Amino acid sequence: MIERKDYLQKLIGWKDKQVIKILTGIRRSGKSTLFRLYQEYLLSAGIQQEQIININFEDPNFSRLLDWEALYAYIQSLLIAGQKNYVFLDEIQNVKDFQKAADGLFIKENVDLYLTGSNSHFQSGEWATLIAGRYVEIHILPLSFKEYMTAFNEDRNETFQQYLRYSGFPYAAQLLLQNDNKQDFPSQIREYLSGIYNSIVLKDVGENKKIKDVSRLEKIIRFMANNIGNLTSIKKMSDIMISDGMKIFPQTLETYIDALENSYIFYKAGRYDVKGKNLLRTQDKYYLSDVGLRYYLLGDADSDTGRVLENIVYLELLRRGLRVYVGKFDVYDKTISKMKSTEIDFVVEGINGIEYYQVAQSILSEETKQRELFPLKMLKDNYKKTIITADIPFVKSYDGIEVKNIIDWLLE
Repeated sequence: MIERKDYLQKLIGWKDKQVIKILTGIRRSGKSTLFRLYQEYLLSAGIQQEQIININFEDPNFSRLLDWEALYAYIQSLLIAGQKNYVFLDEIQNVKDFQKAADGLFIKENVDLYLTGSNSHFQSGEWATLIAGRYVEIHILPLSFKEYMTAFNEDRNETFQQYLRYSGFPYAAQLLLQNDNKQDFPSQIREYLSGIYNSIVLKDVGENKKIKDVSRLEKIIRFMANNIGNLTSIKKMSDIMISDGMKIFPQTLETYIDALENSYIFYKAGRYDVKGKNLLRTQDKYYLSDVGLRYYLLGDADSDTGRVLENIVYLELLRRGLRVYVGKFDVYDKTISKMKSTEIDFVVEGINGIEYYQVAQSILSEETKQRELFPLKMLKDNYKKTIITADIPFVKSYDGIEVKNIIDWLLE
């Protein structure tokens, strides 16, 4: 198993705290694997095997426990009095009225409770309704490049291209590690991603919203995958799709996109008015949870490296626990003698305040460099400003604006 040290440390940090720990994330992002890694940690820390209760409700051996009362009675029979018991319930949505069992276990002082649930059953915010005020959510993304690199003793530039092309899903990396003949790997990874994609489309999205027209849904997914990093609105997307021959009203499109966000296949970055310090209601950007899915959906014909790198940076900022927005502010343009709107790729909020990021495939040409520097130079505050590029930068900063190679930045 590839180590997930950051997520593992989050779980360790919540150990024995009086809240239910819930893992969420796209299918096959490694939630069940993280449970196993954490259980190994518990054993190494002196917890006895008898103190760990692990149930995966997709396992037929536990089919008799799909009623909350049966589950509660079973777990209660295994609890060791006078010691802490660590209870892991994977795919909990299969248990009818599971929250009643969770409530009963939560109030026991000798129980530390951990859950995962399917995205087709738990929409955004639904955990809060079922287990109000008694849980913390730990959101899991596919492998970061830093995690991916721990599995491969190869040139980092080659490994990065491999990471972009062949996905950061943990088992995709395992497939490559196990495959002696790398020529067969592209077809294997395509088959694996096909399984994940179809499960998301048919179960997490199709079942969730009771969508019968799957072909229309797939057209929307491909459109969004082809437009990652582009500012857009539901109305604009609807108009484009209608002009391409697909009749879809904005309200219907919004329902589909909500379902895609709830399944964690796409993430939305809202626009932030840098000077007004408020979120804007018009135009957002969407990013895929894994760029390997983009190659699966679109092939190599539309690689668009700049936007792929932007997607990678967005996901990494999320992993680092930051709130991520698309920045917007107005500046006076002397060449046209009027105000014009300027965009910053990412404005992020964290415990250290605000940071600004621009992402570019290359800034070696003077024109591109000045275009990327311009919005950051127009900001007159003292917050950190960074340009991330695929270049190996000769100059590390311009007027206090840092320039970083994307691989260096991802491995920080």
